[in-house]
Amino acid sequence: MTTLAHRNDTLTRDALAVLQPGFVGTTAPEWLLRRIGEGLSSVGLFGRNIASPEQLAALTAQLRAERDDVLVAIDEEGGDVTRLEVRTGSSFPGNYALGSVDDVALTRAVAAELGRRLAACGVDLNWAPSADVNSNPNNPVIGVRSFGADPQLVARHTAAYVEGLQSAGVAACAKHFPGHGDTAVDSHHSLPRIDVDLATLHARELVPFRAAVAAGSKSVMSAHILLPALDPDRPATLSPQILTGLLRRELGFDGLVVTDGMEMQAISATYGIERGSVLAIAAGADAICVGGGLADEDTVLRLRDALVTAVREGELPEERLADAAARVRALADWTREARGAASEPGAASQEGTAPGTGTGTGSGTGSDIGLTAARRAVRVTPGERDFGPLTSAPYVAAFTAVANIAVGDETPWGVAAELARLLPGTQTGSYADAAVDDVLLAAGDRRIVAVVRDVHRHTWMAQSLDALIAARPDTIVVEMGIDQAPPRGALHVATFGAARVCGQAAAEAVCARS
Repeated sequence: MTTLAHRNDTLTRDALAVLQPGFVGTTAPEWLLRRIGEGLSSVGLFGRNIASPEQLAALTAQLRAERDDVLVAIDEEGGDVTRLEVRTGSSFPGNYALGSVDDVALTRAVAAELGRRLAACGVDLNWAPSADVNSNPNNPVIGVRSFGADPQLVARHTAAYVEGLQSAGVAACAKHFPGHGDTAVDSHHSLPRIDVDLATLHARELVPFRAAVAAGSKSVMSAHILLPALDPDRPATLSPQILTGLLRRELGFDGLVVTDGMEMQAISATYGIERGSVLAIAAGADAICVGGGLADEDTVLRLRDALVTAVREGELPEERLADAAARVRALADWTREARGAASEPGAASQEGTAPGTGTGTGSGTGSDIGLTAARRAVRVTPGERDFGPLTSAPYVAAFTAVANIAVGDETPWGVAAELARLLPGTQTGSYADAAVDDVLLAAGDRRIVAVVRDVHRHTWMAQSLDALIAARPDTIVVEMGIDQAPPRGALHVATFGAARVCGQAAAEAVCARS
């Protein structure tokens, strides 16, 4: 009886250990703390959980008061995808901006500073960087989250980012294995498919992941994508050929394999999250990410019970579940040692170094490194006629499309707020269709700054710009996404991302100030 009870307890603890759930609120709910005490080894944080650096530090301290070795994970890519600064926009440019500069020392420094801020708030696993090669410029979900379209460029910056982040004691997570860059479908909504041969996959998609493994990335995140050349039946997250055969055996990765969010439609609408989680662990995943959408105790219990039942019914080898749980605990041990004795777990950020509190002087060190990088990324192309920079308060017309779920629509972006600081009286409006007459009426005699993201993917947006510039040739265009369209307007400013610091750098550029 004792042996059976012990086995059941071990199974339950191991099943809890492989889950990385989210929750709602800025303090840990009672159910989460109770499950941590029972064996839950990881917690995922999202923008809804963060109000300030001080609050985040208090939250992570609350979690670790229950157990010191709990992994606290976050999706903090910087750039367009930020959780630390979800309400203000990031202090760091994203991958595409860093790739456009192509200075690996700068990328390493940016990642190190981001890691330092995360560590100061008690976060020790970051689901970043994106190691995807954005070979399809129409990709709706990767885009500026990638360092670029060149596999070698993406590889060297992925390695630098991993090294920088982990130098601060925060585990990196290269994603989305084996590469989400050549997709035209968002896996949040359905299952993407990449129909290329093995030679292309090895020469393109896998190059950055090999670099991440060589750089010592502590974790890798799987993608919910179907690659028939590797596995014609199951998406990567559920494929033994891809996770065990390719990632473990061929690439030699020995760290933690974490899934992308299991509630995404690519998995949940096809397999269901319970069945999908069992198949993922069986295939070689070690941690189940869930909580971006499903963030309650019932979800945790359903997944725990599904894993335990699968072991008891012989569908999931007990040894595989135990191995997965051991890898989670091993990473937790690494992060606990990395925190070391330098500071108490969950210690608050120092004054002037917390997100959003940098001096903004552009010195290129410490908290200024993000703005320095954003300034270096900006590219300004003059138009056919020289209308010169802005000298008086303009009208900013932001042409907006629906953001993908990974980026979210709650994070502000653009240049209006930054221009208003330089040119008080700046006015702005947001447009979701080709309402050029409305823009002209609102602008009056003010000079117009048209702000777009990925204009090449939105026909209505391109038509709006063409009509606007025909009416007002001195219009300035600021592209804050993938810069694929030909330059339009008196000045064409490419920021290669929509982070707050990218907006600041663009505002400085159009005002000819720094």
